Amino acid sequence: MQDFRNLRVWRSAHQVTLSVYRATGTFPPAEQFGLVSQLRRSVASIGANIAEGCGRASDADARRCLQIALGSACEALNHLILARDLGLLDEPAFAALERELSPVRRMLVRLIERLRGNA
Repeated sequence: MQDFRNLRVWRSAHQVTLSVYRATGTFPPAEQFGLVSQLRRSVASIGANIAEGCGRASDADARRCLQIALGSACEALNHLILARDLGLLDEPAFAALERELSPVRRMLVRLIERLRGNA
C-alpha cells in the first residue's frame, strides 16, 4: 500500500478521533473509565488499524487490518448511540459525530472490496 497519511480514509478517521476526544471531554467524571475510555479507544483504533494495514506486506494482511478498523468504527458508532441515549451527547452533537464517522465506514468498505479484488 502507501503512506497511511496519504489516504483520505485515514485523514477522515483521524479527524473524527479528534472530534470524539473533544466531545467526550465534557462527559461526567464518573464516565472517565467507562464510556469515555471505550469510545476513545474504539475511535482511535480506526486510524491505528488503517496505519497498521499500510505497513503490511500483503493485500490479505492489509485487508484484515482494515476489517478490524471497520469493526472499530461500528463499535464507536454503538458507543455514540449509547452516549446520546444516556443524555451525555445532545442530538446535534451526536448527529455531527455520526456525519463524520459514516463516510469513514463507507471508505473502509470500498477499500476492503478493492483489496479483495486484488486477491
